Amino acid sequence: MRRTHFLMDWLRACVAAFQFLTRLPIPMQIDYTERVFQRSSMFYPLVGFVIGLLLLLAGTGLSHVLPTMPASILLLTFWVILTGGLHLDGLMDTADGILSHRPRDQMLEIMKDSRVGAMGVIVCVLHLLLKFSLLYTLLDAKQAGEPGNMLLLLAIVPIWSRWFMVAAIRMWPYARPNSGLGSLFHGVNSKHVMVSLLVALLTTTLCFYNNNTISLPNWSIVLSFMAITTLVGSGIAAYISSKLGGLTGDTYGALNELLESVLLLAVIIIVNM
Repeated sequence: MRRTHFLMDWLRACVAAFQFLTRLPIPMQIDYTERVFQRSSMFYPLVGFVIGLLLLLAGTGLSHVLPTMPASILLLTFWVILTGGLHLDGLMDTADGILSHRPRDQMLEIMKDSRVGAMGVIVCVLHLLLKFSLLYTLLDAKQAGEPGNMLLLLAIVPIWSRWFMVAAIRMWPYARPNSGLGSLFHGVNSKHVMVSLLVALLTTTLCFYNNNTISLPNWSIVLSFMAITTLVGSGIAAYISSKLGGLTGDTYGALNELLESVLLLAVIIIVNM
């Protein structure tokens, strides 16, 4: 009985991660306590892995039946639908707050407002245009062989962007103590970060298992993505934290979106090597 209860606790945490970060239909009722939220963070890279595999399948299929332009637009649309625009909403709110250049408290109030301001719209449009252009370049590239093989690199992007969300929760203080959805992750500790890192490493390795179509060694790709994610993510998180006195749920989403674009840029560089 105790073992069954233990396994059910971890299953709930895994399901909670998928229900929170995606719009995948998982019909299971979860009591969203702080403990569930904290444990669910360890499964964030696994969620990214599933998203990546779905993007790989969608991108491969679309590139076979459509020209590059509509295939890229539909792939980006599918990417947004998978998450329900959750992280894009965080990016827009963060842009409205940070780029208002107001005092810290006013920035946080602006970010709480459900209405989207001009800066949020501008940043979101530019961000989606960048993502579209990178997906277009990836689908159109021929250097690495068939589109399905090149899209293996795309599949690992969501893994690492979501791992850094866990690291950011642990490494930077929360800007709104005891309020906001992000406060439920207050108990995330180094153990959660390390386990999520192991999940990220394992799922990334699985993407390249028995793959010989990419010129770089598999270990160098894994290390490159981990290093880029850590360095760029830390820079962005430190900047946002210096403005807000910490991070919020919105900024976690913004970090995910920005890192996805940065890692896509890295994918394009790798594909063209």
